[in-house]
Amino acid sequence: MVDIVYKEESFKIIGACMKVHSGLGAGFLEAVYQEALEREFARSNIPFKRQVKLSLVYDGIKLKKYYIADFICFNNIIVEIKATSFVHDNMLKQTKNYLKATNFRLGLLVNFGEKSLSYKRILNKTT
Repeated sequence: MVDIVYKEESFKIIGACMKVHSGLGAGFLEAVYQEALEREFARSNIPFKRQVKLSLVYDGIKLKKYYIADFICFNNIIVEIKATSFVHDNMLKQTKNYLKATNFRLGLLVNFGEKSLSYKRILNKTT
């Protein structure tokens, strides 16, 4: 039997994303989906932080540069949203880097830009 990492939490997050996509459809800018998703997370009682700065460390020293994650939900799931016609490999790599920076186990890459909502669960293999 396969153990799905954060199964219930990710189910709630994806459900909220589906509601937003169903209400808005494709074609808006990413910022519109971020704002709508923030409202839906609150309505669905999903704990979240928006636009979270993620520190980067090199050789044991914190760098001045940082990543900004769209959302962190349940204090341990990164939710990165896009509004593009398809998901590029560099978007997957970006989410993987967020996982490395935080040492979180799960990232969700959600694309609102297609006719149907698409998402990918990304696991951090280093934890």
